[in-house]
Amino acid sequence: MNEHYFSQNPEVEHDFHEIVVELRGRKYIFLTDAGVFSRKRIDRGTELLIKAMQIKLSDKVLDMGCGYGPIGIVAADLALEGQVVMVDINQRAVELAKENLERNCITNARVILSDGFSNVEDKDFDVILMNPPFRAGKKVVYPLIEKSREHLKPGGLLYTVCRTRQGAKSLAKKIEKVFGEVDEVDKGSGYRVYCGIKR
Repeated sequence: MNEHYFSQNPEVEHDFHEIVVELRGRKYIFLTDAGVFSRKRIDRGTELLIKAMQIKLSDKVLDMGCGYGPIGIVAADLALEGQVVMVDINQRAVELAKENLERNCITNARVILSDGFSNVEDKDFDVILMNPPFRAGKKVVYPLIEKSREHLKPGGLLYTVCRTRQGAKSLAKKIEKVFGEVDEVDKGSGYRVYCGIKR
């Protein structure tokens, strides 16, 4: 069975793994499993996004496609007086993200199971963070870009990361079309981080 990390209910056998990593000056421990994205190490795109994202102390943040949680958990540490909502379609990823909130003593974040924005009611986020599932194709990724604008408050930011050779230029054009402009805020290791601002 050719199963992807964006499957709702992975049926692949469990194979737990623990990652210990330093991100933004703090050590984190993440429990991962088979059937979730980048389970052996934090992928370079995620690392670059975490390095580039600008999160204020009281921000309300959405981590769209949170996987086992590294982006949202670091964001919660940066937004200590704010709150973070972490979302994934993958039930196994959602359970891991909840476990990793506890492992890293994060109390200002919650995790919900949702196919994209379908179960996300809030429309007043300061920041949306996304490492999009490009293997699922533009038909999955582009609606996430479009709907992200609807869930940001005026002045809100969308940060996305993309492998340079895997459609970064087309992603930048899509963000520019939806938001009116796009900034490349960081690049490295074959990835680029883009930011759109809701005007």
